[in-house]
Amino acid sequence: MADNKKKVLVIPNIHSAGIELLAARPDIDYQILESQAPEAILNNVADAHAIAVRTALISREVINAAPHLQVVARHGVGYDSVDVPTLTNRNIPLAIAIHSNAVSVAEHAMFMLLSLAKQGVYHHQETRAGGFARLRGTGRGVEIADKELLIIGFGRIGKQVAPRARAFGMEVSVYDPYVDHEIIQRAECRVVTDLNLGVTQADAITVHTPLNDETRGILGENQFARMKPNTFVINTARGGVVDETALVTALRSNAIAGAGVDVFVGEPAPPTSDNPLFSFDNVIVSPHSAGVTQESLKRTAIEMIQNVLNAFDDELDPATVVNPEVLRGHA
Repeated sequence: MADNKKKVLVIPNIHSAGIELLAARPDIDYQILESQAPEAILNNVADAHAIAVRTALISREVINAAPHLQVVARHGVGYDSVDVPTLTNRNIPLAIAIHSNAVSVAEHAMFMLLSLAKQGVYHHQETRAGGFARLRGTGRGVEIADKELLIIGFGRIGKQVAPRARAFGMEVSVYDPYVDHEIIQRAECRVVTDLNLGVTQADAITVHTPLNDETRGILGENQFARMKPNTFVINTARGGVVDETALVTALRSNAIAGAGVDVFVGEPAPPTSDNPLFSFDNVIVSPHSAGVTQESLKRTAIEMIQNVLNAFDDELDPATVVNPEVLRGHA
């Protein structure tokens, strides 16, 4: 690598649109590291000025092994796998791709809700097994029109869910104590200030919050006990935001009508025999894939690499930075 060039370590490969941005910059060299093993990262990070990472662990050891590091950019909005305090101590920003997957996740939440309401998995399996005649007229599915959807968290994704739900004729309510009531009302949604009361009125609940000390278990035993037995619960946010043990208990006791789960406390999720959520016919699951579509992968790669380039050019948008306090050191 030429002395006047900056190196970007990409872990692992990303959409070609992101690589094209790097290739267009003559002042940058990049290396694509296919292995996400800690030892492989350590062996290649010493001369990196930036790390562009999807899901690999960026530990304190990795950060401290990169003396020239100026920025870490994540492929998406989650950053559980990055040691943020160590970055902050070294005055290094962590940038996330905040604009890339909101539509994909919102659509996935609606897909799960519709699949549950229309008994999609059941009808698919029974029809393929030859049950066409006996299924006609059973009326197992329900309509979502005129039903109430409670959105917990009205950030980028929650704001995308609301108009999609309203397009299906749903009444939409929102619980988010950090969003101005006028913003929620302008979105034609009802403001919920008491979550425990809100869950009693909802026919469906979808969660769109980050996982932190305040949101961990935001839907737990107390909330499930208050829900109507026809309620569907959707979690495309983070494992742990919904208490999995409480969810399983609610499903076993028929306290709720079903659940859509894209995220788990332990990922990858354990095999079917070891995960009670997989034993229910009224649960639809996916492998933390809500934000992963062909379109979002392209947008995410572009935004992640643009964050790297912006950091090099001292143009990093503070809204993308998890630890914005470090930007004072870059002023």
